[in-house]
Amino acid sequence: MDSHSLKLFLSLADNLHFGKTSREQHVSPSALSRSIKQLEDELGAPLFVRDSRSVQLTREGQQFREYASEAMSGWHAIRQRLMQDQLDLNGELSLYCSVTASYSFLYDILSSFRLDYPRIEMKLHTGDPAKAVERVQQGLEDLAIGARPDHLPAGVEFQSITRSELRFIGPQSPQLLTDEQRRQPSAQSWKDVPMILSEEGLARTRTDRWLKNHGIKPRIYAQVSGNEAIVSMVSLGFGIGVVPQIVLDNSPLTARIRIYDIQPPLAPYDIGLFALEKRLKDPLIAAFWNRRQ
Repeated sequence: MDSHSLKLFLSLADNLHFGKTSREQHVSPSALSRSIKQLEDELGAPLFVRDSRSVQLTREGQQFREYASEAMSGWHAIRQRLMQDQLDLNGELSLYCSVTASYSFLYDILSSFRLDYPRIEMKLHTGDPAKAVERVQQGLEDLAIGARPDHLPAGVEFQSITRSELRFIGPQSPQLLTDEQRRQPSAQSWKDVPMILSEEGLARTRTDRWLKNHGIKPRIYAQVSGNEAIVSMVSLGFGIGVVPQIVLDNSPLTARIRIYDIQPPLAPYDIGLFALEKRLKDPLIAAFWNRRQ
């Protein structure tokens, strides 16, 4: 008695038809009959009652069907487990993200991934999230976390993790925007408002678009790399800036910041994982991409 014989028996028990079972299992009718006869001989009991028109399970056949189902389920489970042990992945993956991402949602992601793949070593690099897609495209990183651009480059795949609003922020003191400037932003009312903007990236693109739509030529106090630097300079009173809400949620300077409710709001960030499409076939990258949610 082996797994192949049990598989043939279970198929016949479902179909109750020798011809259909032989076709489905790719065996000849005579080979199927021999396998069933061998099982019956080993068990010492008939499993089927068959004549020229029908096939039926005997009482013994019904009992053996329960055993065979459990045995095959156990066989598949242990086979899968042993195969997984043999194919246990090991190696090195590089991941790029912002400092904010590294101590917010990334902790939960890496914790579950490490449980599943303890032999994969993660190399974490942090920096300006605006460079996330570029670093993946250049082959500097296997994976990167950042905000999805308005137009995803060809050959780059994206998997969403979370969403975050983009906020206009200013210092608690001094007050840099009046109620009128917040309600009705215009070229005249904002001409003397100092702004601290990202050097590049999605936040800069959306801020520039918002300013242009309101006819505002910004008075740029500073252009910096990284959202954390913007929050720091804003908290010191140098100007107003634009950062994702997730940065404020994790910043030690939040108490020194005020959020301006300026309408219409900027489009939110869709934050997620980037990888090259052609590299998703790499077992290590695929393991992280298809990780437990």
